Amino acid sequence: MSEVQSFDLVVIGGGPAGYVAAIRAAQLGMKTACIEKRATLGGTCLNIGCIPSKALLESSEHYYQAKHKLQKHGVILGGVQLDLNTMMSRKDAVVRQLTTGIAGLFKKNGITSIKGFGRFVGIEGAYKILAVDPDQGEPISVKALKVLIATGSEPVELPFMPFDGKQVISSTEALTLTSVPKHLVVVGGGVIGLEMGSVWARLGSKVTVIEFQDRILPTMDRQTTDELKKSLMKQGLQFMFNHKCLGTEGKGESFSVLLEDMKTNTKITLPCDVALVATGRRPYADNLGLEKIGITLEKGRIPITEHFETAVSGVYAGGDIVDGPMLAHKAEEEGIAAVEIMAGIPGHVNYQAIPNVVYTWPELASVGYTEEELKTANILYKSGVFPFLANGRAKALDEVEGFVKILADAKTDRVLGAHIVGPRAGDLLSEVTSVIEFGGSSEDIARTCHAHPTLSETVKEAAMAVEKRQIHM
Repeated sequence: MSEVQSFDLVVIGGGPAGYVAAIRAAQLGMKTACIEKRATLGGTCLNIGCIPSKALLESSEHYYQAKHKLQKHGVILGGVQLDLNTMMSRKDAVVRQLTTGIAGLFKKNGITSIKGFGRFVGIEGAYKILAVDPDQGEPISVKALKVLIATGSEPVELPFMPFDGKQVISSTEALTLTSVPKHLVVVGGGVIGLEMGSVWARLGSKVTVIEFQDRILPTMDRQTTDELKKSLMKQGLQFMFNHKCLGTEGKGESFSVLLEDMKTNTKITLPCDVALVATGRRPYADNLGLEKIGITLEKGRIPITEHFETAVSGVYAGGDIVDGPMLAHKAEEEGIAAVEIMAGIPGHVNYQAIPNVVYTWPELASVGYTEEELKTANILYKSGVFPFLANGRAKALDEVEGFVKILADAKTDRVLGAHIVGPRAGDLLSEVTSVIEFGGSSEDIARTCHAHPTLSETVKEAAMAVEKRQIHM
């Protein structure tokens, strides 16, 4: 074993929480190391999650536009063909550019990058961590006064539908299919299932989404999710709600997914080419050696204080390994806040101002409370809704599906939440997220001048609609 290296901070995990935290720590003068099991930094998000999926969503939308929408704009094309290899190569290039960029940022900031699985092995005046790389013979041992655990998450495997990487796949394999399935069954109507289902439906697959509950995206605002479902059905996605997946049978051309209709208890055999299991992700806490330093998991996650510190002094955690939504930007904010607190300066995350975006087309974006949550909490609120159909820029783009909804406190007018389904909803949401962060009101948005003609005018009009004074509807 090589000589033990000492650091002010060791980060275990090079995903959004980890690599961002490492950079911020280096900026604050800490001697920092980051241990990452992959050959490239960026975690699930950059390597096999957010970035490659968005690259494929964008490419597949261009293909869909060329086949189905450009004619309406007077653009007449010949036979439109799909070059899946080129599409996948572009996706890989985007990932490579971004992961290489993070490696460059580490070098720029003097951060030591260590490849391997990090685990605690004890406390010897400082926390001792061993980085074991299966591809390298000799483990690397490091010591640090402070440690940030940011190990992320991994896809949930159903015990009755184990992944085989070919016909029962996770989101990872869904990003690397070498041909378009004739029939793709998606188990789970959440974000990953809808995004990956959208990609392959646009490219020509018949896509059937199986959902245990009676709706898609069960934690999000129902009015917007119902609107998104209608749009996706127009694009050819089929939905089977209140259905339970029981497993699979057969292989190859005789492969089928077995279901049960929970309303009628009817058993169904659904033939398909590929089944994508997208029922969620679980925190990755395997073989971390937490017992060596006295940390106990709760429901698979590491409990932390409001200052992101675990039950063990000097050991912090953030991202998917702790409680809260598994979102890259939430992880980044926690990583930054944690190291700032370590450095003795204020660090804080406002969990009511964490946006959530589904990158289908149209997009669905949400921040703050949903109407269902406000009703359950008996919070009096006002709602303002404005459709894209009444927006000049949306008309010009020929993208008029969806609406903006803003929820405000009935007494104070403070913005409590916003929910958008429509073109570039994720970008439009940022304005409302900023207003929530600063405790602003719907009146603040309504009185702010928005450029014309822009999609952002729908946000202004929805804010005006809170007091029933919208202009263009």
